[in-house]
Amino acid sequence: MKVNRSLLLAVAAAALTVVGLVLPATPPAAAASLTEVTSFGNNPGGMRMHVYVPDSRPTNPGIVVAMHGCGGSGPGFYASSEFAGLADRYGFIVIYPSAQQQAGFGKCFDTWSDAAKRRGGGSDPVSIVSMVNYVQQRYGGDPNRVYATGSSSGGMMTNHMLALYPDVFKAGAAFMGVPFQCFANAADYPPGSSKCTGGGGANRTPQQWGDAVRQAYPGYTGPRPRIQLWHGTADNLVPYALLQEEIEQWTNVFGLSQTPTSTDTPQANWTRRRYADSSGAIPVEAYSIQGAGHSLPAGGMAAQAIAFFGLDRASGPTTTTTTTTEPGTEPCRVTSTVNAWNAGLTESITITNTGTTALNGWSLDFTLPGGQTITSGWNATYSPSSGQVTARNAAHNATLAPNASVEIGFQATHTGDTAEPAAFALNGMACATA
Repeated sequence: MKVNRSLLLAVAAAALTVVGLVLPATPPAAAASLTEVTSFGNNPGGMRMHVYVPDSRPTNPGIVVAMHGCGGSGPGFYASSEFAGLADRYGFIVIYPSAQQQAGFGKCFDTWSDAAKRRGGGSDPVSIVSMVNYVQQRYGGDPNRVYATGSSSGGMMTNHMLALYPDVFKAGAAFMGVPFQCFANAADYPPGSSKCTGGGGANRTPQQWGDAVRQAYPGYTGPRPRIQLWHGTADNLVPYALLQEEIEQWTNVFGLSQTPTSTDTPQANWTRRRYADSSGAIPVEAYSIQGAGHSLPAGGMAAQAIAFFGLDRASGPTTTTTTTTEPGTEPCRVTSTVNAWNAGLTESITITNTGTTALNGWSLDFTLPGGQTITSGWNATYSPSSGQVTARNAAHNATLAPNASVEIGFQATHTGDTAEPAAFALNGMACATA
């Protein structure tokens, strides 16, 4: 059951219009689906790969690598972010890697090992480049339009990939990241206990930060990928101060001043600083999100990243492929009901295991609309309280048999948007919604 569905669609359309993007009110009759690729080439990181290929796309579509945060997964980021919907609109392909390296917050992208810091050295960066090569060969992906983005650990890896493979990636958008070479080694990871995110180890000069990037690919003299940086001013996990360190790194790489050439407010609570070169091009721009914690990207930010990449513009002839998905093949189904009042709401969620195997322990990933913050919950634990949320089973409902359901829910405050999440993923796999 949906609450005020027509009103919610109108609100969503209005919100997207603010950033210059209008999506159709109804989905296409035949929708693409997330697909796992089990053999994509050299994979020293032992990573999993999922790809989203829109039904309508140019002959040579652009490619976006979209990377999750620690403890997440590719399918989870697919379900909890807006990149797939934008891919439907603009016809680019999205790669969703799943990290397999264990760190203090679960599985994270390797930005700490010596192998990962060397071009061609191994680990996750080599695996990600293999995924890009696979999409170029399998789907005709345009090698001149390859981009990276990610949240938290994925934002850190975005900086990483732009430093190591400037000849592969044309631009990146890093949400809540850290500069390349911030983590000294595995012992200096994860965030919260490291010198990098603890403050002292990250206070370097612009020249030192820039040298780290230049040393990642010695002798490279080609163009550098542009970068868009995002951080919440109230982020206590990956401190907001690290945004300035990222700015110093990349402005130094481009030979720019650390003083922005312009500052504006694209939306309420968004402060954007731009760093233009002598030609007027903008290789570096940074967004400070007032009051936001460790919860990015929020609504509309993915669209801003896609616009920065230039993927919001048509490119070449379009081909259409019909993808047929049999009803009921998703491994799970989720229904949600919202009851809202003034500045509060409750949301009841029913999760059904539509697969053939019992789940012994489960987690449900979803993204709350902007302005919603969970204050309490039942039958699950919820973390964080806003943005991209993971609900994990309680002790009494950890086992979910085939065709069995579990009901969970939470109470939250809101600032006007009372919509339920648009998508859910159970144990990293996208769920059908009803």
